[in-house]
Amino acid sequence: MIKNTHLHKTSRIIVSTLSLGITLLGAGCGKSIPSSEQLSPITPSAPDSNAGSWKMIVLSGPTQVPVAAPVAVTDAGYLSELAAIKTGQASLTDAQKTSITYWSAGGVLRWNEYLRELVARADLPPAPTDGGTYPSPSPTNPFAYPTYPFSNPPYAARAYSYVSVAQFEALKAAWYYKYLYNRPSPSKVDSSIQSLLPATGIPSYPSEDAVEAGVNLALLKLLFPTNVDEITAKAADQQQAAMLAGRASSSDIAAGVALGQAVAAIFTTRAGSDGMKAAAGNAAEWQGLIDSTTARGEIPWLSQETPARPPMLPLFGQVKGWMMSPSDFVTARPGPPPSTSSSQMGTETTEVRNTVNNLTRDQLATVYKWADGVSTVTPPGHWNAIAFPYIEKAQMSEVRTARTFALLNMALHDAAVGCWEAKYHYFNPRPSQLSPDIKVQTGLPNFPSYVSGHSDFSAAAADVLEYLFPDGASYFDSQQQEAAMSRLYAGIHYRSDIEVGMQHGKKIGDFTVNFAKTDGAQ
Repeated sequence: MIKNTHLHKTSRIIVSTLSLGITLLGAGCGKSIPSSEQLSPITPSAPDSNAGSWKMIVLSGPTQVPVAAPVAVTDAGYLSELAAIKTGQASLTDAQKTSITYWSAGGVLRWNEYLRELVARADLPPAPTDGGTYPSPSPTNPFAYPTYPFSNPPYAARAYSYVSVAQFEALKAAWYYKYLYNRPSPSKVDSSIQSLLPATGIPSYPSEDAVEAGVNLALLKLLFPTNVDEITAKAADQQQAAMLAGRASSSDIAAGVALGQAVAAIFTTRAGSDGMKAAAGNAAEWQGLIDSTTARGEIPWLSQETPARPPMLPLFGQVKGWMMSPSDFVTARPGPPPSTSSSQMGTETTEVRNTVNNLTRDQLATVYKWADGVSTVTPPGHWNAIAFPYIEKAQMSEVRTARTFALLNMALHDAAVGCWEAKYHYFNPRPSQLSPDIKVQTGLPNFPSYVSGHSDFSAAAADVLEYLFPDGASYFDSQQQEAAMSRLYAGIHYRSDIEVGMQHGKKIGDFTVNFAKTDGAQ
């Protein structure tokens, strides 16, 4: 239970901090936050007042984390909170005004934008040691070289999904309590308080901005521990902006932060036992993959880096999915690739060589557009970026925006698990391993070829986005096809990797689409 006494104590602290003009909850929060994307203020087309009844994914229900009723808006303590807001609004700095404008585009959108930035910064594989081995990032010593994490595509897909789903679950719970208690925003209670963020008509307790700040602070600190100070400052800035804008009082904020952190703790527990800790495997397991492939009479995949790098997360295919069970992943696994000794494999390898040797300018541009390699947002992040303008244009409530990212990223996470399960089940070599004269046009991924990750990710993402935004279906399909074919143009995938990968990704995406059709949010 989130106690009223705790909220009152926290509220008094926040009121005092604000009235003294000190930056809220940590140094640096009053600074303007530069935006990589210029976004318009969000005015939700609908409040989604029934979101508290939408189907949960991890929580048992909206009341799994109880939130105590707020005091009346006539309570002396609450009136002091309003007075502190008026004091703050009377002396807004340019930095605070910039911050309010920044967050007016919606917290869910801003946190997704920031998460992609964190992934790109951390997407850098470690260099080999002088002894020819590769050190591994350590979550227990994240600042040591190589810093933790290495945000490769599977890690990134998991990170995007955990943050998105936790945020969605917490906001559904927040909506339940908002409409249970129906406390108006401060600017509605006191007309002398300016409303500096778009009016939503949504009750203010608990604050959705604080819920988002609480969830993202907790999970991003876990996923990207070397950025703790920056993440903390960003979360505090969002809370301060909500108060100074007249959207939330300090007790609204306190209740939201407590709810968000409690939900994040549930997801942290889930993450600790979802199989990710074992995903890297060990030398004996890597050798076992080679031995079992050789025993089937096939040529096993080998790292083509010098020195040879261990395979990327060979046991990620055993990580827990969102919409799919372990048996679902096995059932959905595609059939085998062409045998490495078959004429079809010879034909497909020749096609790769001929394609690379005769690339058009447009094809080469497609390779670069979809490279998604080192220091990028990775393929899952690329699809988040594709969805981003559609979500912004739709002018959704925060809870519905969170739903959209959750659906997309659950499908991308499950595509990562399913794709890696297939890759390491078949352990198929890359074209340039079978034919070293093939000159790859982008970085060569350090994991098996079949099926194509870009194809799998893109088909799953396009499947979900076509359901959510049917007007964009032709565009999403064109991007799926382009992403998939970029890997043939790059010389790193066979046609069968691509075609089967798209079929596989669509099958995985359908699990999420089927959930969305029955989650109560239509």
